[in-house]
Amino acid sequence: MSVYLLEECTETEKKLIEAAKQATKNAYARYSNFKVGAALLLENGEVITGNNQENAAYPSGTCAERTAVFFAN
Repeated sequence: MSVYLLEECTETEKKLIEAAKQATKNAYARYSNFKVGAALLLENGEVITGNNQENAAYPSGTCAERTAVFFAN
């Protein structure tokens, strides 16, 4: 397994990491308290974010990546 330092990331990668971190602020993780954010970079340069959304009727919540893909469509 490789370890990557933030200093080694490109500016685009840093932008995506920051967008994913910001997306965690809107996550709904009432049960696990584990907030996750995801960021997608579209071909046109647009950044789409998503976050995890938990539901009491486990496992009907959605992961951050799926939420981001949903908003990209």
